[in-house]
Amino acid sequence: MRLGFQLVAVIAAAMTTGKPYAQRVDDYPSRAVRVIVPFSPGGPPDVIGRPLLQKLSEAFNQPFVFDNRPGASGSLGTDIVAKSPRDGYTLLYTTGSHNTNSLLIRKLPYDGRRDFAPISQITLSYGQVLVAHPSVPAKTLPELIALARARPGALHFGTAGVGNITHVGIEMLMAAATIKLIHVPYKGAGLAQNDLLGGHIELMFPSISQIGPSLQAKRVRAIALGGPVRAPVLPDVPTFAELGYPQVDTPGWQAVWAPAGTPRERIVRLNTEIVRVLKLPDMRTRIEESGLRPIGSTPEEFTAFIERDYAFFEKAIRAAKIEPQ
Repeated sequence: MRLGFQLVAVIAAAMTTGKPYAQRVDDYPSRAVRVIVPFSPGGPPDVIGRPLLQKLSEAFNQPFVFDNRPGASGSLGTDIVAKSPRDGYTLLYTTGSHNTNSLLIRKLPYDGRRDFAPISQITLSYGQVLVAHPSVPAKTLPELIALARARPGALHFGTAGVGNITHVGIEMLMAAATIKLIHVPYKGAGLAQNDLLGGHIELMFPSISQIGPSLQAKRVRAIALGGPVRAPVLPDVPTFAELGYPQVDTPGWQAVWAPAGTPRERIVRLNTEIVRVLKLPDMRTRIEESGLRPIGSTPEEFTAFIERDYAFFEKAIRAAKIEPQ
């Protein structure tokens, strides 16, 4: 009798959708997939995310649409995904600010871990790089710290918003070096970089992938790197740890998520294809030339990484005495 009821349910589902029951999962994706990036165009996710989605579009023969939705330090676009249907047709491509937002924004409209299903970590950085406009007379970290102490509140740093790694990293530096810099938050790292290049702000703590071309063109000057080792693409830039400030550690990452409750089969299918794409020589070259390391983790590996990263920033933010807003 139970089998009969199950069969009736399957047939009813097929009649309702107008196609066989199995196709609802097995044919995924059967239409365009919207991938929300909660930052302004021109930021670090664009550098890797756009070519990644192009290759996914080719692999699945369906458009994977890169949709920038900036605002509120990335929380506006993230909230759209949290409240989207759990069918795999709306995904989130974001950065380490996903964790720091949970720690620094008091009234997030979503839970950063509970409301999302990890698909795969895409990259891991060598750390953010502190850069200065050429008008800043300091050329080294000790010189910059001395300048900031001599002129407290005179230097301005731009960020992609409160809670973003571009913000947290400089807060770490201010706490470690006992200096005062003025925070100027923007709606995205690209907008902050534009003002840095224009000389409207003096400092920024962006990713290597974002600032690399401007460094090569000598439009900005690299001061120090917030990671455990020097980056291969910036071999002459010392780490904060080398310079006596190991507290300034800014591991950055990019990753893809789905709303929690998305069918496991779809999560696995996306993960399998993402991992394959990240192993392609041209993708690996693009990522490495951007000063990043390709990852391509399983959902389980990514979940474990998220917990470690959250714990790291929870401790770092408490040590730096950064108050949630």
